[in-house]
Amino acid sequence: MFISFEGPEGAGKSTVLAGIAVKLRSNGLNVVTTREPGAGIVGGKIREILLHGEDLDPKSELLLFLADRANHVASIIRPALTEGAIVLCDRYADSTLVYQAHARGLNERFVRAGNDFATVGLMPDLTLLFDLDPRVGLSRLQSKDRLDAQPIEFHERVREGFLQEAKASPSRWKIVDASEGPDVVLRNSWEIIERYVLTNKKNTSIGL
Repeated sequence: MFISFEGPEGAGKSTVLAGIAVKLRSNGLNVVTTREPGAGIVGGKIREILLHGEDLDPKSELLLFLADRANHVASIIRPALTEGAIVLCDRYADSTLVYQAHARGLNERFVRAGNDFATVGLMPDLTLLFDLDPRVGLSRLQSKDRLDAQPIEFHERVREGFLQEAKASPSRWKIVDASEGPDVVLRNSWEIIERYVLTNKKNTSIGL
């Protein structure tokens, strides 16, 4: 089972992912947590360029994200799924579609095709979108990387892009109000995931 966590900057998805992993593991489930960009040795090097390097042309930025994703899927995600793990991923292909097509303005068909090539068609079974006013999210950050430092208009396009994608595929996307307190956001996220896992994983018993 493959679950991705998406949302604008400062929405708290990474914190929730960690809490969900603890809950699933406490119920005896095999859980692998990972992230994009930056999983593995190769991913770590690409992450440094993408988030902490010099300004990049949008096309170069896109290709680096796709290179990271192709390596991530081949070396971490697919092997974990083959072993029967539940994979929790902090950002995935939807982030590239939103940031590079919706927000950067690159050709959407090309970005989708790039994602398909990098993932070999592997998409999450469930995606949680942590929705939040970008001004609130940015105010939560203690430090900012290259993408965080983009103009507020960029982050507003990111939020709208995520909402558009969620609306287009409601069976996969579930929206979580990230303006609530962390405990509430975690509880609401857990209710969604618990319901999904119980529905889709027979003979598995998990609970709060």
